[in-house]
Amino acid sequence: MAKKKQPEENRPKVNNPNVMGLHAAVVEQPITDTLELNYMPYAMSVIVSRAIPEIDGFKPSHRKLLYTMYQMGLLTKPRTKSANIVGQTMKLNPHGDAAIYDTMVRLSRGYGALLTPFVDSKGNFGKSYSRDMSCAAPRYTEAKLTPICAELFRDIDADTVDFVDNYDNTMKEPALLPTTFPNILVSANSGIAVGMASQFCGFNLKEVCDTTVAYLKNPQCDLTETLLAPDFPTGGELLADPGALGEIYETGRGSVRVRAKYRYLKEENLIEIYEIPYSTTVEAILDKTAELIKAGKIREIADMRDETDLSGLKIAIDLKRGTDPQRLMAKLYKLTPLEDSFACNFNVLIAGSPRVLGVRQILEEWTAWRTESVRRRIYFVLKKKREKLHLLKGLKRILLDIDKAIRIIRETEEESEVIPNLMIGFGIDQIQAEYVAEIKLRNINKEYILKRVQETATLQDEIEDLEDTLNDPHRVKRIIMDELEAVAQKYAEPRRTSILYDHEAEALEPEETAEEYPVHIFLSREGYFKKITPQSLRMSGEQKLKDGDSLAQSFETTSAAEIMFFTDRCQVYKTRLSEFEDTKASALGEYLPAKLGMEAGESVLYAVLPGEYTGSLLFFFENGKAARVELSAYRTTSNRRRLTGAYSDKAALVKMIRLDQDGEMAVYSTEGRCLIFHTALLAPKTTRTTQGVGVMSLKPKYHLSDARWVGDTPISNCGRYRVRAVPATGALLRQEDTGVEQLTL
Repeated sequence: MAKKKQPEENRPKVNNPNVMGLHAAVVEQPITDTLELNYMPYAMSVIVSRAIPEIDGFKPSHRKLLYTMYQMGLLTKPRTKSANIVGQTMKLNPHGDAAIYDTMVRLSRGYGALLTPFVDSKGNFGKSYSRDMSCAAPRYTEAKLTPICAELFRDIDADTVDFVDNYDNTMKEPALLPTTFPNILVSANSGIAVGMASQFCGFNLKEVCDTTVAYLKNPQCDLTETLLAPDFPTGGELLADPGALGEIYETGRGSVRVRAKYRYLKEENLIEIYEIPYSTTVEAILDKTAELIKAGKIREIADMRDETDLSGLKIAIDLKRGTDPQRLMAKLYKLTPLEDSFACNFNVLIAGSPRVLGVRQILEEWTAWRTESVRRRIYFVLKKKREKLHLLKGLKRILLDIDKAIRIIRETEEESEVIPNLMIGFGIDQIQAEYVAEIKLRNINKEYILKRVQETATLQDEIEDLEDTLNDPHRVKRIIMDELEAVAQKYAEPRRTSILYDHEAEALEPEETAEEYPVHIFLSREGYFKKITPQSLRMSGEQKLKDGDSLAQSFETTSAAEIMFFTDRCQVYKTRLSEFEDTKASALGEYLPAKLGMEAGESVLYAVLPGEYTGSLLFFFENGKAARVELSAYRTTSNRRRLTGAYSDKAALVKMIRLDQDGEMAVYSTEGRCLIFHTALLAPKTTRTTQGVGVMSLKPKYHLSDARWVGDTPISNCGRYRVRAVPATGALLRQEDTGVEQLTL
C-alpha cells in the first residue's frame, strides 16, 4: 500500500536540506512549548506533591511514613527497627531509604525539631541544634508512634478523609490525615519548591487549641489574647514585637527574633548557655565567637567550649577577671547567632493550590476542612446504624412466628430458594432475609430475638440524634471544640520559648562605645604594629624594632579610625584601631599575621586609612602595568573582616601607593631605565582585580622594580625622563640622577 504523502506545511523542518530523510529530522520547537510540556509538570509536581505542606500540616513524605507506621500497628505495639519501618514505607514512597529515614529522624522525639514529635525514638537520632551530631544508621535505631498520633488517625476508617492509589496502584493511602487539632500551626515545617517556598514556625499546642476554640466561638476574636507568640523546641527567649507578630498573624509573612538563655555562675566566673535559637546550631555559635576572639573584637572570654551531654545542651564560657557578664552577653547577642531571626512564610496547599495565609485564614480553612471531616464521620456512623436498624426490623417480623421461618427453610428443596421463600413468607427484602437465614441455630430462641429487637428503639433514637447533628452546624462545631479541649487537656505542655517584653529587655541593651582620642600608629616591614598616644610618644625614646626590621609606614589619626592591611596573598584585612591595645615605643608591638588570623606565610605589604573612602590606590606590577583602583571599591555594607581579590594576581606586585591628588610618578626598571608620567593618565577603576594598563615597556628578562613620587627621588633633570603617554620605554638613568656619588681619586 502506498504511503500517503505528508502535506508540505506539516513536514518537519530539517536543518540540512541535503539530508533526504536518511537521518532523524531535527524538529524546531518554541522554548515556551518546551517549558510548558517538560518543565511545568515537574514544577507542579514539586509544589503539589513534595515541598509544600497541606492543611493537615504534613507533606506527602510525612503522611506516607506515619500512615505506614499506623498500618504496622506501631501506635500500640512496641518499637521496631527503623530499617523495618523504612522498608515498609517504600510501598507508598518511591524515594530512597535515606530520604525516608531522614523524614523519620525529623519527626522523632530524639532529634528535637518538633514541639509535638510524632515518632517515639530509641537510639541516636542526632540533635536539631547540632550539625555534627548525626543520627545512627536505621539498623541500630528503633521507633514507634507517640500517643498523640491517635489524634492524627482518629476515625480514619470512618470515611473522614479520601483515600487515593499509591504510585503503582497496588495500595490505598489517605490524601490527608484527619487531625483533630490544627497541626499546621503546631508543627514547624519548611520546604523549597520551584519558584516558591514555605516556612512555618511552631506554636504551643494548648495555645493553638484555645485559639481555635475562641475562633469557632467568634471568628473576629483577638488572636493575640490566646496565641501569644511562636514556640520553638529549642527554647530561648522571643523578643516580643507586637507589630511583627501582628503582621505574621495577618499576612503569614514576617520574622521574629529569638535569643539564647544563659545563667551566670558567680563562684566559677562562668556563663552557661543552655537554650539557643531554633535557627542556629552550637557549632555555628562557637565558630563565630572564635572568629571574633581571634579578630580581637571580644577580649572578655578566656575559654569557650561545648559541654553538651545526655542532660541537654550546654555551652560554657570562662570569663576573664572583672568581666561584666551582662555586657558580654549583650555583645554576643549582637555579633553572634546567639540572637537570630526566624522568617515566616505560611505557604500552604489549599485544594491543590499554594496560598500564603495568615493565622486567621489558616484557622478558617482548617475549621472548614475539619467540619467536613466530622460530618463525613457522622454520616458514616449514621449509615451503619440505618443498615443495622433495617436488619433488626426484618428480625422483628419473624418474632411473631419463628416456627414458620424454620418450616419455610426446612420445606425448601433448593438452597437458592431459601432467601426468596423467606422474603415472600414474611414480606421482607433480600438483605433482611439473608440476615435471618444466617442466624445460628442456637440463636433462634425467643430471648435472643427479643434482645435484638429491643435495640431497635435505641437505634432509632441514635439515628434521630445523628440526623439532627448533621442538620445543625452548631452541634458539629461543638463536637470540634470538645475534641480540641480534650487534646489540649491530655497533651498540653508548658511553653518552651519564653517571651521577653520591651521593659524586660532594656537591661540587656548594652554596648560600650570605644573612646576616641589621638594616636600615632607605626607599621614595620616585618609586620609589627604599634598604636601609641602622643603623651606616651613624647615620653619615650627611640622606636624599638626587631633586629633586621625597619619602619615602613606611620600615621597620625584617632583611636576609632578604620584601617586596612594589604597582604602578599591579594587579600585585605579590615579592622579598627580600637581593636589594638595602646603600647609604647619601647615595645615591639603586635604581630599582625597572628592578630588578624592570616594564613600561614602571609605577610603585610601596606596599610591604608580609608577614612571616607575617597581617593584611589595605585598598584604597580612587575610586568610594567599599573592599576588605579578607587578606595570606594573596598567599602562593605557588612562587617566583613577579610576581603579576597584585593588586587590583581596576574603579575607580582612591586609597589602600592595611596593617591589623594594627581601628580607625577617616577617608575624604575631593573635595566636601569626610568620614566616619569602623570597619574592623570591612569583611568580610575572600581574593579579591585583589574590588571591595569601598561606604563613601562620592558625588554625580555627585565621587570619593573620601583615606583615613587618624583619629589621623593634624587632626579635633577626630570625633563629627560618625562613622557606624555604611556606605555613608554623610558630613558637610561644618568649617574647624577641615581643619588649615588661616584668615587674619585
